Amino acid sequence: DVQLQASGGGLVQPGGSLRLSCAASGFAFNAYTIAWFRQAPGKEREPVSVISSSGTTSYYRDSVKGRFTISRDNIETTVYLQMDSLKPEDTAVYYCAGDPRSPNRYTWFFTSQYEHWGQGTQVTVSS
Repeated sequence: DVQLQASGGGLVQPGGSLRLSCAASGFAFNAYTIAWFRQAPGKEREPVSVISSSGTTSYYRDSVKGRFTISRDNIETTVYLQMDSLKPEDTAVYYCAGDPRSPNRYTWFFTSQYEHWGQGTQVTVSS
């Protein structure tokens, strides 16, 4: 049974940090690309970042470059999203998704590229 479990969300003040985790089970995690997406109320789901199965390739949406860092631990079968210098516009439900294909810089941001999705974790950035 494939599972992707996102956790680590919460309420944080602007300028603060959070680390999200995506724990995986039920599939060959170390062969899968894992991505983070987010969805704010009334908006479409948007890509945040992606990391290849080996961890050597990653991409970020422009608005989070320099503030967010994606990483993975293939022994613990977990992907992390370290989020620093958080802004109110980062408020959203964050989802992780997995796919066996390597990430492509031209297509990684499409939701249709991902085979498996987890439930989301709420991130609220507010003073």
